[in-house]
Amino acid sequence: MATVTTPMTPSARAVKAGAHLRRKKRLFWPFAAPALVLYLAFLVLPTIATVVLSFTSWAGAGDTPEPNGVTNYTQMWASDSFQYAFRNTLIYVFLGGIGTFALAFLFTMVLRDMKGGKIVRAILFFPNIVAPVALGMFLGFVFKYQPGKQGLANYVLESLGADAAKFLAPSNVTGVVTASLIWASSGFYITILMAAVDRIPPYLYEDAELGGASPWQKFKNITLPMTWDVVGVAGVLWTINALKIFELVFVLAGPGTYAPPNEAWTLGIYVFDRTFGSNGTPDFGAACACAVAMITLVSVLVVLLRRLMRRDAIQF
Repeated sequence: MATVTTPMTPSARAVKAGAHLRRKKRLFWPFAAPALVLYLAFLVLPTIATVVLSFTSWAGAGDTPEPNGVTNYTQMWASDSFQYAFRNTLIYVFLGGIGTFALAFLFTMVLRDMKGGKIVRAILFFPNIVAPVALGMFLGFVFKYQPGKQGLANYVLESLGADAAKFLAPSNVTGVVTASLIWASSGFYITILMAAVDRIPPYLYEDAELGGASPWQKFKNITLPMTWDVVGVAGVLWTINALKIFELVFVLAGPGTYAPPNEAWTLGIYVFDRTFGSNGTPDFGAACACAVAMITLVSVLVVLLRRLMRRDAIQF
């Protein structure tokens, strides 16, 4: 015997939808509360404490922090070591970013139609799974300058009849680190961009091919617009990671036991130096002031980048 279902009236559907919504609201806080507690405990509160301590003079232990106004900030901006650190960090963010994304886009255009592209992509990604400390030690051997015990780079130069170069000298190490970052990081962004390219319908490239489009025209009019949202996310990731660079410079440019020369510093090394006190007593107030500057810089750069790359999403 067939059953006859009575259609629900609009008021009954509204009552059922309201009950469902109330059940969802009751489940929200039990699931969200643990994550919010961890976020508050490990991000929000430490950030507030860092800002407060940046206006104090404190050695990190013993005496209580003593307020000193904006002294930490004025001394920091007037410090040669901070100016070197600030300049080098911006070099890594902008020049390193331009080089990394140029290389990533180049390989993306090549690997899209290349047989065995996935294998090449995996090989290019390999430097990203190596710890920055180990990578810095390896590059230190490559660029080593020592009479009679040259690194690989100088061995190649001397084999070609050129003079050995002091790649890791304080005046040259920033360029070496920038090139090393481009080489080590490009595989990660190639993987991200290739994942975005793989979702583009192949018929768009086929139509462009029939129309006589060059590889550059296909990249400019198909690949880049279709992956623009992913490029924006990758740009944000690069900005954040480049501002936090520490281990690679510390190992590559330093003696391996303490901070490298001031000319090679980054903002991360500046915070480390002020925290652990290369000149005697640690200065947590100065370290926190630099940390606040890093937070401000990354916030400004990310907001500007998101505004610059904001455009309507393309549906396909």
